[in-house]
Amino acid sequence: MPYNPTYTTTPFTDIGSVTPETDINSLNLNWREQDLPERVRTKHVHRLHPYLGKFIPQLAEIFLRKFKPRLVCDPFCGSGTTLVEATALGINSIGCDISEFNCILSRVKTAKYDIRLLEREIRDILTKINMHMEGELFSLESSFSDNHSEYLKKWFHPNALQQLLRYHSLICDYHYQDALKVILSRAARSSRLTTHFELDWPKKPQTEPYNCFKHGRICQPTENALQFLNRYSLDTLKRIKEYTEIRKDADAQIIYGDAQNVDFPKQIDLVLTSPPYVGIIDYHEQHRYAYELLGLKWQAEQEIGAAFKGNSKTAQKNYIEQILEVFYHLQTYLTKDAKLVIIANDKHGLYNDLHDKLNFALDGKLERHVNRRTGMRSNDYFESILILKRKRRKT
Repeated sequence: MPYNPTYTTTPFTDIGSVTPETDINSLNLNWREQDLPERVRTKHVHRLHPYLGKFIPQLAEIFLRKFKPRLVCDPFCGSGTTLVEATALGINSIGCDISEFNCILSRVKTAKYDIRLLEREIRDILTKINMHMEGELFSLESSFSDNHSEYLKKWFHPNALQQLLRYHSLICDYHYQDALKVILSRAARSSRLTTHFELDWPKKPQTEPYNCFKHGRICQPTENALQFLNRYSLDTLKRIKEYTEIRKDADAQIIYGDAQNVDFPKQIDLVLTSPPYVGIIDYHEQHRYAYELLGLKWQAEQEIGAAFKGNSKTAQKNYIEQILEVFYHLQTYLTKDAKLVIIANDKHGLYNDLHDKLNFALDGKLERHVNRRTGMRSNDYFESILILKRKRRKT
């Protein structure tokens, strides 16, 4: 039975106290902002880069502590939330995603670093890019196609674009290239020609001064990416240092591919995932600037439930068929006692009979009230948390 999604009891925040004996049904997971503030939800590497649609790391930690898997899998790993929390607890993990950028971001978050080398490289590339913008020249060899450069020229001021391209041209000289790519992408996101209050969903380039609802004043379109490259470089170093302090000696493997057909390792005893919601987010498009700058492979058509595919009855049918195909495929790699924990915004009831179709037993179902969001997405909704287990074979 689902617990009562109200605020009559104190929301549970002592995440570290969860053990295999903890009764999940007794926990009030309806966190308000004062219960679980943003700075806690976005601790250390969870805020290395903005990402729409990621689930709260505290949820991942609760179920990892409850089930204590030897190997956890997230077939829709997104920005790597499950994998980050697993490595912090010393649990080996495997993730998969159809988005190349998501895989880069997840690898950067979960990697093992020589911190002194990382700091040396981040500061060195910053020194070079700052020296260039003060007048020092070096050659730029770019491999961007005309189509890419048209997009970049549309969404970036020429000065900001030159800075981003200069930074990109230097990345190949360093060891921790993926970390530098994430810094570049985060800086590109902030330096686009868009209003400060539309960073999540920019509609068109903003080239004139505008009345900024976020800052309560007239703001100018961004012409400079250097300020963001400097700011996010130092923030990235700080966050990776913080995570390195708590990261355990566990392996995190990220597979770039379609979870419906990739090869996973055997002996997965927990699947912990928040699948994409149907018709809400275009996961490739939200990081379009990164794909254009870094020359990443565009596979938006292969996204399950992408917003551009809509949420019609046909779209819903196609969506749940593909979700089912992922879990059918995963069964080959699961242990006999494996559990599935699926966190979904299921307002269409598409997951109601998922367990029957998979021939699993429904071990529990929780409803969690999400009563606040950031940015332009201020509406609330409910998340369903499904806990499935293999059915016992009759003897």
